[in-house]
Amino acid sequence: MHRLLGRSAAAVVAAFGLTCASTLSAQWLKYPTAGVPRKADGTVDLSAPAPRTAGGKPDFSGIWLTGNPQCAQGVNPVTYTCGVELPMGKEGFNMGASLPGGLPYQPWLAALVKERTANHAKDDPHVRCLPDTFLRAYSLPHFVRFVQTPSLLVALIEMNANYRMVFLDARPLPDDPVPSWQGYSSAKWESDTLVIDSNGFRDDIWIDWNGSMITSVARVRERIRRPDFGHLEIEVTVDDSKAYTKPWTVTLKQQIAVDTELVDEICLENEQSYQRMK
Repeated sequence: MHRLLGRSAAAVVAAFGLTCASTLSAQWLKYPTAGVPRKADGTVDLSAPAPRTAGGKPDFSGIWLTGNPQCAQGVNPVTYTCGVELPMGKEGFNMGASLPGGLPYQPWLAALVKERTANHAKDDPHVRCLPDTFLRAYSLPHFVRFVQTPSLLVALIEMNANYRMVFLDARPLPDDPVPSWQGYSSAKWESDTLVIDSNGFRDDIWIDWNGSMITSVARVRERIRRPDFGHLEIEVTVDDSKAYTKPWTVTLKQQIAVDTELVDEICLENEQSYQRMK
């Protein structure tokens, strides 16, 4: 059901660009990534300059995983304890972990999050194998691959073979969109920062294990920077007057994963966890 239950420790090592002597018989999980700056010992030089496109803009292409882990070796999706596989981001547990006082919930949502947390998130859409929105995907223990073209940034979300499209032509957002898990996203460049505005979300999309959420009135702005080869900084501002008393901003850090690839990971295939959580 979850990557952290199925990926080997050798693949985890490869994901962070370290060396490993183990032999792995799986699909390209240790195939060398081209164009990676490496140190003398063969490990990735994370602080090397970020790559740029032919047009001179930062190139966000690559496979990414949370760079702000709560658990250095992952989290058990049933017990929410640290496990032995890929890391879970702090914001994956609690999106407001870095904010003094936490997220500014409306009273009704504060009560709901308290209830959801006490129930160990048994109604969590992620646990029930429904899609994750991009806000949550940035902190889950599953890879996200960015594919960047001059007109489009595509996010391939490994869990449930999901995807997101960000149009780079600064087109206006739809006025009355059909609600969706990923929303509708339009972007423009401000120097080396990509500014993405999104709307059109479904109601009650969970963004962390605690049950924090965004609603259909949410507007989300991301400001994405690639300060060096190995990292992304994604400053996220959520303006959702239905769920929160004021807009809030967090920074979701990402780290590059090399010498590995996405895994065909469909949650409902042989899923046996949810029945044990009732």
